[in-house]
Amino acid sequence: QVQVVESGGGLVQAGGSLGLSCAASKRTFSGYAMGWFRQAPGKEREFVACITWNGGSTYYGDSVKGRFTCSRDNANYTVYLQMDSLKPEDTAVYYCARRIGGAFVATAFDSWGQGTQVTVSS
Repeated sequence: QVQVVESGGGLVQAGGSLGLSCAASKRTFSGYAMGWFRQAPGKEREFVACITWNGGSTYYGDSVKGRFTCSRDNANYTVYLQMDSLKPEDTAVYYCARRIGGAFVATAFDSWGQGTQVTVSS
């Protein structure tokens, strides 16, 4: 049973912007921090961003700090990832997930979506 659905991926030139959305079920979303990860071919899944259940705090991976912004709409059970100043190395499949543990690693998250492809051309 799919509990989160990511959307908004696509092809963009380096330096451009793209916005991702993650729609979740009420049961999956409410009261939980939500996060974004990404995985490039041949690489491990990498932490990108996380936002607390009330949106009061956000956390980012070092490689995206200052360029990506995570937000959420609790009324519509949706979390967003605004990506600016994109680089070719940002190319990956981006996943949304629910945080159930303390660390910003994939094993501390569940309810993974199918992912959405982001490709940044140079």
